[in-house]
Amino acid sequence: MSLTYTAGSLVAARGREWVVLPESAPDMLVLRPLGGSEDDIAAVFPTFEEVRPAEFAAPSPADLGDQRAAGLLRTALRIGFRSGAGPFRSLASIAVEPRAYQLVPLLMALRQRTVRLLISDDVGIGKTVEAGLIAKELLAQGEATRLAVLCSPALAEQWQGELREKFSIDAELVLASTVTRLERGLELGQSLFDKHPCTIISTDFIKSTRHREDFVRNCPDLVIVDEAHACVAADDSAQGGTSSAANQLRYELLRRISAKEDRHLLLLTATPHSGKESAFRNLLGLVRPELATLDLESPAGRAKLAEHFVARKRADVRDYLTKEDGLADDSLAERTAFPSDRWTKDEPYKLTPAYRALLDDAIAYARDRVTAAGEQGKREARIAWWSVIALLRSMVSSPAAAAQTLKTRSESATARTAQEADALGAPVAADSAENDRLEGMDVAPGAAESEEAGARLLELSQRAAQLMGPAEDAKLKALTRHLKGLIADGYHPIVFCRYIPTAEYLATQLEGKLGKKTKIAAVTGTLSPQQRLERIEQLAAESDASGSEAGDPAVRRVLIATDCLSEGVNLQHYFDAVVHYDLAWNPTRHDQREGRVDRYGQKRDQVRVITMYGEDNGIDGKVLEVLFKKHRQIKKDLGISVSVPDETASGVTDAVVEWLLLHGRQGSQESLFEMDGHQESFDRIEREWSSAAEREKTSRSKYAQRAIHPEEVAREVTAVRAALGGADEVRDFALEALRDLDALVREPRDGTGDFTAQAGGAPAGLRDALAATLGGRLIEEDREIPFRTTPAIARGEAALVRTDPAIGAIASYVLDSALDANTPGPRPARRCGVVTTDAVTIRTTLLLVRYRFHLTLPSRTGERQLVAEDARLLAYEGMPSRARWLDDDAATALLTARAAANTHEQLARNQITRALDGLSDLSAHLTEYGTRLAAELDASHRRVRKANEEIVRGLKVLPQEPADVLGVYVYLPQQPVSISSGAEA
Repeated sequence: MSLTYTAGSLVAARGREWVVLPESAPDMLVLRPLGGSEDDIAAVFPTFEEVRPAEFAAPSPADLGDQRAAGLLRTALRIGFRSGAGPFRSLASIAVEPRAYQLVPLLMALRQRTVRLLISDDVGIGKTVEAGLIAKELLAQGEATRLAVLCSPALAEQWQGELREKFSIDAELVLASTVTRLERGLELGQSLFDKHPCTIISTDFIKSTRHREDFVRNCPDLVIVDEAHACVAADDSAQGGTSSAANQLRYELLRRISAKEDRHLLLLTATPHSGKESAFRNLLGLVRPELATLDLESPAGRAKLAEHFVARKRADVRDYLTKEDGLADDSLAERTAFPSDRWTKDEPYKLTPAYRALLDDAIAYARDRVTAAGEQGKREARIAWWSVIALLRSMVSSPAAAAQTLKTRSESATARTAQEADALGAPVAADSAENDRLEGMDVAPGAAESEEAGARLLELSQRAAQLMGPAEDAKLKALTRHLKGLIADGYHPIVFCRYIPTAEYLATQLEGKLGKKTKIAAVTGTLSPQQRLERIEQLAAESDASGSEAGDPAVRRVLIATDCLSEGVNLQHYFDAVVHYDLAWNPTRHDQREGRVDRYGQKRDQVRVITMYGEDNGIDGKVLEVLFKKHRQIKKDLGISVSVPDETASGVTDAVVEWLLLHGRQGSQESLFEMDGHQESFDRIEREWSSAAEREKTSRSKYAQRAIHPEEVAREVTAVRAALGGADEVRDFALEALRDLDALVREPRDGTGDFTAQAGGAPAGLRDALAATLGGRLIEEDREIPFRTTPAIARGEAALVRTDPAIGAIASYVLDSALDANTPGPRPARRCGVVTTDAVTIRTTLLLVRYRFHLTLPSRTGERQLVAEDARLLAYEGMPSRARWLDDDAATALLTARAAANTHEQLARNQITRALDGLSDLSAHLTEYGTRLAAELDASHRRVRKANEEIVRGLKVLPQEPADVLGVYVYLPQQPVSISSGAEA
């Protein structure tokens, strides 16, 4: 006759101890190894296998360790936890330590029955991490079962890597290049969105008619939309507004997805408003239909919006938590890892006489072209206008781009109407902030239309080709000088230019010109998104390898890139300076370029930015004067960047080119504002931009995040870090444990915190575990294992994060060997210890106790029964029978106590025996502490979900008795004290 086991109780089966899970039945037990993860769950049938009740054995007096044993055992236990009892089910299984401000969206999400959020934090703050935290938590709680991320195809690989490396979410890429392969593996009538529970999907691919219906029918219950601003349009777009047809298709797709009220939806964008109220309202309507019509001027309307909208600038989070915000101590206060300074400088250059003559002739051609076209009609005039703009932009980019442009036909030549000419030509000539316009935008445009014009342009093209190289290209010569200066100061710069020919030309010309210690690569739109990332990683690897081989870490890398890398790609780990080789005609594009390196995780305290411009080409100087100075002044006044309204940038473009054609390059010193006929135009531009800046300033106050207060976050940060520890603890544990296990550890003094280890001398059990996680070649080759402080690692490397398989293997070995006294070989952690120290004045005993809890968590699909674990340090002074208990901080502080003298072996054995014999006297307190801890955890769950009573109805946290005493450590004062004091020497 089989026994019935309650959830949370201990049983022994298959030679080990297990925790009974709530899914168990009398004829089938669902078990998780004690201290194991969800991946280790097994089903055991008592009818066929022996299962018996188990009690956790007390430590043995013979199992004595040194003063470090308690800390190693506690850390090994904490690293092994994957089912913590706190309100965040996922934080124990992610490979990133979230900053305090990044928990705000997570707290907002947990207070909603169906999560609907618009996350609009500034560029570089970490929206991907914030969305990943929410996704992982919803999946861990069972509130979501499937996930889809909609993003630009250029960012799909990056999203896949972030989810896999930081959140252990394996997602399949659904792109135009992968869908055929994916569909071949489907069964008849099966949707790939059913087969693959987690997907990362190209928004532009899935919006097409062929695939949209399948996705809408089989859409997951959790959807993340990256760069959501590109998926909505202003209401006037259908009447000839500026929004593209692609925006309309994306918007229709999201409208249908969001229509299902119980679908979780996260919209991410750094530019939710951009000065267009109707587009912003449409975005809010996707979150919740009622938000689109809220009165945002009223306190009630803003309070309602605050439940679903978080928008913070970098200044808002730089010093997010301090002691004044409710942190228990200053050690938990954090300063966000942004560069504290951005060094910027505008660097002019002047054309050589030959290049100046070429540009003058090109301007003369352009003037003739526009004049002649104006006589033929409006359509022809607009075609000519955009062709001329494209021509002039390529002329000032590089002789390579000029030669290419002068040889090819303009894209806008195929237009049939003036409106179509604008639609085709404007993206080529302007600098839009829309994602879909970045792909293919670095191709040099053409300009020729007629046979006569073609002959004239061919002659100009041949002259441009002869100007390549530093002898006649003063811009290239100036760039070389600036790069040498950055490299000499230890920087790794990115050079941004507009056209593919320019990027390739620079990469060729710079090779060998920047010193033997500099590696150069180019990334343009000719490469797929995956190939771009591979080339960047190859450049980083080559420069790192060259430095290692030469014993010189001063090898520098230089990346030449077009604007295909100006959005979404994280480059802060590889580069720390930006050179704007081609001046964009919209300062927002410069912000996006600089945001690739000036973002969270940049190790440089100062990022450098150099903006190059031609002071005598008649174009750059005017764009810099009109657009960039105004942009910088607004940024200085408000402390934030305000996007240039599209109409404003377009107006400046028209005015600059018109002025140039009318006055020629020789009039370049005149002020645009002094030109007849342009004063009114520029006054209007000034008013529009100032109005946009004022709206942005107002919105910062109007839409400030007020739903979650800093002190609420502080409380949860304290709890999370107390339960899980931090990155430094993982690194120190791995170093100490590997050394104690006879691995050969080499710790380079490069400041990175990385180290390497050879596991050849370690016990066979650990070597086998490491081999399984790191490629299976360790035993044969005994090669070095690199341990990296970053979670982005290569095959065969280990990340110093608690969820890395190699770290897990070390922790498991340390824990298992501590619990099994018969383990052969070294055992770094022991369950008992006696330390003579000057850290105490009275005999003090430290206990490492593991508590198990039975959780009842309400969800949208009904109550979920879970078993969770927590480990706590408890300490008391004096004898067990009349123990005086210390607070939690004092107990934790004992881990840092160091031996001040040797303890005689017999004295140590007597002391630990006495402490172990007294455990029965402590049982009442251990039980009471468990009950109190359960109440605290219950309160924490309710506090996190407090905004919705339905979410907490039925919530319970009950302790499972008895608690497990894993370790007992006695600390003796260096000088004995009298018995009358209540202590025992």
